[in-house]
Amino acid sequence: MSPIRINDVSYGGVVFERLSIQQCRKLHNASLEILARTGVSLYLQEAVDMLKNAGAHVDDGNRVRIPAGLVERAFSTVPKRVTLHDRVGNPAIFAEDYRCYYGPGSDCPNIVDHRTGERRSAVLKDVVEGMLVCEALPHIDFVMSMFLPSDVDPLVSDRHQIKVMLSMCTKPIVVVTNDLQGAIDAVEMAEIVAGGAGALVSRPSIALYINVTTGLRHNKEALQKLLFMAEKGLPALYIPVSQGGTSAPITQPGGVAVMYAGVLAGLVLSQLKREGAPFIVPGWGGAPLDMRTLVNPYGVPNRGGIALGLAHHYGLPSFGMAGCSDSKVVDQQAAAEAALMLMNETLGGANLIHDLGYLESGMSGSLAQLVICDEIVSWIQHCLAPVRIDDETVPLDLIDEKGPDGLYIDCEHTVNHMREQWYPTLFERGNYSQWIEAGGRTLGERAASKVTDILAQSEDTRLPADIEEALEAALRRAGKQARAR
Repeated sequence: MSPIRINDVSYGGVVFERLSIQQCRKLHNASLEILARTGVSLYLQEAVDMLKNAGAHVDDGNRVRIPAGLVERAFSTVPKRVTLHDRVGNPAIFAEDYRCYYGPGSDCPNIVDHRTGERRSAVLKDVVEGMLVCEALPHIDFVMSMFLPSDVDPLVSDRHQIKVMLSMCTKPIVVVTNDLQGAIDAVEMAEIVAGGAGALVSRPSIALYINVTTGLRHNKEALQKLLFMAEKGLPALYIPVSQGGTSAPITQPGGVAVMYAGVLAGLVLSQLKREGAPFIVPGWGGAPLDMRTLVNPYGVPNRGGIALGLAHHYGLPSFGMAGCSDSKVVDQQAAAEAALMLMNETLGGANLIHDLGYLESGMSGSLAQLVICDEIVSWIQHCLAPVRIDDETVPLDLIDEKGPDGLYIDCEHTVNHMREQWYPTLFERGNYSQWIEAGGRTLGERAASKVTDILAQSEDTRLPADIEEALEAALRRAGKQARAR
């Protein structure tokens, strides 16, 4: 099968842009007005002082109104491309333009076990198995922890997760931490693997996903993490939570305008801390609650392309969301929502597309669902690949040679090109008899079986013994410090 990477080399394929340039400008100007007129509440004095010294207006202690000029200055220094590397330092992800890369999500408290189909609390072994599956799946480009382990000290659960990710997988990592110290410890552990602080900065293999309370309320921990990552020169994903109907207007554009006011505030702070600090913006968000259930739905159609349109308008690397579902089990709804969202985000050109394998609106994860998503991504990549039209793909001489009664199955041209077609590894294509002979299994059953096979055949990706011991020592030290606080 030919290696395909959407928008990696050619931009001759289809791209979906939901917003016009004029609409992007209107949303951008709305966010600028929110920053200058309404302002943001910052719960970290260092951040307030930085903005005040740069020319922002501060009142009520921490209410900061940021002029448009500070935003424009930040745009002039922030990198338009973020490169993430694999564990040995090879560049693996170029987050820019419309290039798409895919990975799971993090911190699901529950797992739908592929062995039993039952929902249960996640444990650290599930994080381990998740990394083994991610390592084996060819269309998973980066990893997140997938599960929140319930069988470790909750004060340092994030350190257990980062240790597993560093040990069990070679792909770039997007990490989520409980607090500032967790971010410090995660970076220290990544530096151990990379060969030092300088090596990690020059070839970053991790990025930090920072959740912010809302677009207009920036909690202390989020601001601390942002400034820490900026000072280190490492990539930060700054993602304010703006929930339509609660912390933002229920209209999608209104929710995005509020969210992006917060994003721009974070951008300014990152560049004030260190010019050129890598910064990744959300390509999703602002969607309303389901007002019937008060659940935060994941598989909603109306949010697609709006926040992502702003990200492209700014020319900044984006964090997308797809491959997830509001279904509680691996079923038809889960596959349909995952496929629709993955197609939408890929057409829109989100750079880091996360949450593959999520179920139950982010409360559960499934390795079987992740395997299905990997197959969907493969399908989409071939579907949207640029079309080559030349003498080789339209062989007029061969067509004339074969004539009206010609048969092409045995000709050299067929042999040369037949492997360029897409062949599924999970989806069923045989006839009914062949399907029955293979066990007559559903997609979910085949996906569960594939997870079992991957885990049985997984290669040992563990680090050298001295590095593993250094990570264990860092983990023990983090636990002692957490309990002492």
